[in-house]
Amino acid sequence: MSEPTTAAGSGQLRTLAVRITEDLRAQLDIVAQLTGRSTTEEIRLALEHWIEKTKADPVILKKAEAVRTEIERKAQTERAAIAAIFGSASEKPAEPKPTPGTPSGARRGKPGSEQS
Repeated sequence: MSEPTTAAGSGQLRTLAVRITEDLRAQLDIVAQLTGRSTTEEIRLALEHWIEKTKADPVILKKAEAVRTEIERKAQTERAAIAAIFGSASEKPAEPKPTPGTPSGARRGKPGSEQS
């Protein structure tokens, strides 16, 4: 479960509750004590390291490209659907239709004044 929190100057931070074994927690506490950092900072650093390592994995890169391609395909489908419903952004708005009973191109004037 996560909750948004804010820290001055560092953007938005979110809290993440993670369940770990007692043994792993004891090791984490010792590492934090030895490095002089908090357990929270050790976890954050470990996650950052793991994400950087994962981003360089060729298998993950290939999967990410497949996901990106699928996202683009879905986006194109949705853009086409919107264009089909509302028209494309490049189309000009439709001209206003003449009022019923008024011939197209006729000007409205004062009653009794007729145009020739």
